[in-house]
Amino acid sequence: MIGVPDVLTHVLVGYSIGTLLSFRYAWLRPAHVTLVMIGALSPDFMKIDLLVPDGLVGFLLGIPFSWAPLHTLVGSLLVALFLGTLLIAPALRWRAFGLFVIGALSHHVLDVALVTATGYSYAVFWPLTTYRFPAADLFLSSDRWPALVAGGLALTIWLVGQRITTAGDDPSRL
Repeated sequence: MIGVPDVLTHVLVGYSIGTLLSFRYAWLRPAHVTLVMIGALSPDFMKIDLLVPDGLVGFLLGIPFSWAPLHTLVGSLLVALFLGTLLIAPALRWRAFGLFVIGALSHHVLDVALVTATGYSYAVFWPLTTYRFPAADLFLSSDRWPALVAGGLALTIWLVGQRITTAGDDPSRL
């Protein structure tokens, strides 16, 4: 079960951000929250390497290849543009792109907080720069407590959302 706490944390944080945004913007529906959650997972699309190794793709293409650039900010933007172009109706593309990118940004912020052996994070802005931010060294990707905190936050936000929905337009019921 390697990586389960990390993936769960990213999904729960994406849900929390998307739901908070839905409190502010009436047009934002559950499907939009899902876009934020998918965006929060998108940098980890590089883990496709577990099924389709870099070497195999490089061999088939006849050029050096790596999935690793997907786990950078530029890679996240390219995935958002690619998915937005192929899967989203033209009228909705910019909103979908923005929500997807918000989720991806949350992923990168959390990953910069990971404990690393060198004390520096990965090159988030590669290929624009190879600068590595000092890592916050707050937690390991295998730690369970970030998922528990994110789960508690998501549950609280969900309960508040239920209360808002129940109250309807009558603010005195809050």
